[in-house]
Amino acid sequence: MTQPPGPSEPAMTAETTMTAELVEAPGQSSGRPANPWRRLLVAEMVLVLAVSLGQSAIYSLLTIVERLTRHVALNQQTSSLNQAATPDRPWLSALHQLVNVVFMFAPAGLALYLLHAVGRPAAGVRRLLGLDRRRRRFDWAWGFALFAGIGIPGLALYVGARELGINTTVQAANLGQYWWTVPLLLMAALGNSVLEEVVMVGYLFTRSRQAGFAPWVVLVISAVVRGSYHLYQGFGGFIGNLLMGLVFGSFFLRTRRLWPLVICHFLLDAASFVGYSLLAGHVSWL
Repeated sequence: MTQPPGPSEPAMTAETTMTAELVEAPGQSSGRPANPWRRLLVAEMVLVLAVSLGQSAIYSLLTIVERLTRHVALNQQTSSLNQAATPDRPWLSALHQLVNVVFMFAPAGLALYLLHAVGRPAAGVRRLLGLDRRRRRFDWAWGFALFAGIGIPGLALYVGARELGINTTVQAANLGQYWWTVPLLLMAALGNSVLEEVVMVGYLFTRSRQAGFAPWVVLVISAVVRGSYHLYQGFGGFIGNLLMGLVFGSFFLRTRRLWPLVICHFLLDAASFVGYSLLAGHVSWL
């Protein structure tokens, strides 16, 4: 498959304009970053991460410390996702899961709002991040290509890490078998994909560029944070998501398109959640 084409001119123009507005203070010549703006942008990024995935990374770090200090091998422990909150009352578990999914969209919405309210890009936030519909065939093609390129190696990494004793056994879904189980799992996959890609890639890469950080710096930071909030699964989860973050970040830097990453992430989570729900108990490696 050929390399994805570079960014379209309108999106780059919008971002360049917004970057210049944010880093240049009144009375300063172009190219001289204004420290007050930089500090404000850094503070904003820290706060957005603190109320979303950065907070998850800290809790995940505490979780792996707790797991490592148990007198039980890591691969003998279990990490549970999409658990039934009240197994004896399935309808209440469904409501818990639904509310959890709804709140996943809040940090992503906040990030998009801040990009719009503070930056006011001429071409619009969606176009700036590659969330418009101008290149739907490109977005879907690369979404599935990334899914194929990441999914199979990712599964092999998980199985290998568990066999090496550096990862827990991940139970991706345990909501029971009801008519609403698969729809809720698909909604959870959508919530995860929108939250993580909008915040960790679209927002963070855009704001970091406006703050004057080198692309490679934000690429590494984003990938490390992404890996960190999966540490609760073990070191295999950390490594796999760190590598995924590097691939996703590099793709975004080259194409300025976020939709392929959202599509790929949705497909990965949907396959994990629904696949586990259907296959658990029938295959030995789950």
